[in-house]
Amino acid sequence: MTGLPKFSWSHSLAALASLVLMGLTGTLMAQPAEGAGAGKAYVLTVDDAIGPATRDYIVRGIEQAESEQAGLVVLRLNTPGGLDASMRDIIRKILAAEVPVATWVAPAGSRAASAGTYILYASHVAAMAPSTNLGAATPVQIGGGGGGQDDQQSSPIERAREALQKESDSEDSDDSEPAADSAEEAEPPPGDASSRKAINDAVAYIRGLAARHGRNAEWAERAVREAVSLTASEALEQNVIDVMAEHLPDLLQAIDGREVRMTDGTRTLATADLETVEIEADWRTNLLAIITNPTLAYILLMVGVYGLILEGYNPGALVPGVIGGICLLLALYAFQILPVNYAGLALMALGLALIAVELFVPSFGILGVGGIVAVMFGSVILFDSGVPGLEMNTGLIAGMGFGSALIFAAIIWLAARSIRKPRVGGKRAMIGLEAEAISDFSDGRGRVHLQGEDWRARADQPIARGDRVRVARMEEQGFVLDVEPINAGGSRQD
Repeated sequence: MTGLPKFSWSHSLAALASLVLMGLTGTLMAQPAEGAGAGKAYVLTVDDAIGPATRDYIVRGIEQAESEQAGLVVLRLNTPGGLDASMRDIIRKILAAEVPVATWVAPAGSRAASAGTYILYASHVAAMAPSTNLGAATPVQIGGGGGGQDDQQSSPIERAREALQKESDSEDSDDSEPAADSAEEAEPPPGDASSRKAINDAVAYIRGLAARHGRNAEWAERAVREAVSLTASEALEQNVIDVMAEHLPDLLQAIDGREVRMTDGTRTLATADLETVEIEADWRTNLLAIITNPTLAYILLMVGVYGLILEGYNPGALVPGVIGGICLLLALYAFQILPVNYAGLALMALGLALIAVELFVPSFGILGVGGIVAVMFGSVILFDSGVPGLEMNTGLIAGMGFGSALIFAAIIWLAARSIRKPRVGGKRAMIGLEAEAISDFSDGRGRVHLQGEDWRARADQPIARGDRVRVARMEEQGFVLDVEPINAGGSRQD
């Protein structure tokens, strides 16, 4: 049989070897480099309030350390506190982490207050640098709730229950002294039911974290109930933290050989020779931190609403509407993850609605002034949550209110000036205008050119083509102008 290629064993073996080599190379390239982070300690730095951006940064950093099988994650912490939801997400990630997490309150002068104390207790290693502090972990309710102070009033149901309890105690006055003591101990702490519920929940939460890692649970409870704080040296003495280290190499050396409790059992740390790698926040985390800043979120809200108002007042401008829509959507996204007081947000919405209505409904400024007042009061209490690090800048509120008042006053002034102007339309607006005769007036009638239009006209005096005339009046019926010459006798002859 002719026309077929000749079979060659050497060529076939070479091709087979090439395929095997390519397959092995592809397999090695497809597999991730295991142990890329082995022998390294990944360092995450938090120097702000605990919020959605911080949560995203820490969770991503721990996941990166897990995927690269790092030896340790060091969380360098300096925070005044933050949001409970973000804090609990971080703690859940730390407790379930496959890599040991050491939270280190540093550098000197830093603190781990409020939410930072919980994160410190949840970490596998708790460390602090000299001249730092922790504590003040009492939860603060968003929206005006109290923190369990003595002067707070309990609910009517609780007051009735307390009265019945006192009456029952008076009837059982012959009971023994120990029973009286137990009744006194069973008396609920001061504060309303909501604040007591939040505090008891926080106490149980932090005591569970303390028991998991063998730390001082009694002091942790005091930090929640009494908002007490400790310095680094005091925390080390009272078994609140594990070690105290001023520098990062000192920390790695101090915790080398310690046993920590992980999800899969205990693990002995080998950190003395670890190489430290700083993990910087990516662009997404930085952008989220900027958007969720309360001051910027407030500015975005005001710009968004005013942009939509201007677009509605002048349809077709496009630029105010586009900018306003984008800013308003960004503000609404930020408000979903910020501690917003909804009474303040409702006041702001009412005030902005009144200002918008003032532009279309003449009320001599009553709606506008009321709207500005409502916006300012709503702005003051918008972020009145007491969450550390998430407060509103009162100077910005004052400036925004003053600017809004100036803008509103300018609108009122322009509207009043437009009312005082003479009418620029109708028959009265034609009187006194100058025109040019475009034909000779025969029998006192002719045509004139006025403001780009040709008009029929009549005159009591002779007018030639090209003469300048002035409109004296306009006929009530029909479009006929009564004109009089300006340059009589100076007509142009063809």
